[in-house]
Amino acid sequence: MTGSSPIRILTVDDHPVVREGIAGLVGVQPDMTVVAEAANGRDAIQQFRAHRPDVTLMDIQMPEMNGLDALIAIRAEFPDAKMVVLTTYEGDVHILRALKAGAQGYLLKNTLHSELLQTIRAVHGGKRGLSSEVSFQVAQHMSDETLTPAEIAVLRLIAAGNANKQIADQLGVTEDTVKGRVKSILAKLDANDRTHAAMIGVKRGIIDLSSV
Repeated sequence: MTGSSPIRILTVDDHPVVREGIAGLVGVQPDMTVVAEAANGRDAIQQFRAHRPDVTLMDIQMPEMNGLDALIAIRAEFPDAKMVVLTTYEGDVHILRALKAGAQGYLLKNTLHSELLQTIRAVHGGKRGLSSEVSFQVAQHMSDETLTPAEIAVLRLIAAGNANKQIADQLGVTEDTVKGRVKSILAKLDANDRTHAAMIGVKRGIIDLSSV
């Protein structure tokens, strides 16, 4: 990139050590520079408005406002914003949600050093940047039948430790209806039992334990 301006980067993560690690990695690259940092989604929006970075590296799980909501808000205001999600969440539903919201890249934090720099350059150049692990997760479940909103509601209550009768009472449906939905959930997720289904739901990002 001789003669070109360096790629200007905004890093968004609630852990200072992660932001420091990225700054250290980027700092020795001649073609990129960190122009701003943010510790939550709300701050990320303000920093984006102030600095208009070329590429934003966005964590998902943060206090005050999560990364996905911040990404959606930034893209609504700045449709050309280039966003790379950096997260520990590898579930295919998390990934697809971020991509649908407008992220051009999705990386797991455990692959940072090997793939971060090339992903920043790819996204800045108008390409998609998905790590091999992320691509595998999406491909693995591409043909899976998705759960309906009603089934997700049941799965969320299963994860919270509710029995069928309690779930029926909370959702205002019959116990037989709940049993039917549980059967469908187990089949769609290829789960052995209710506990296994809840574990799969959390791992894939279908449900979030913090909301159950």
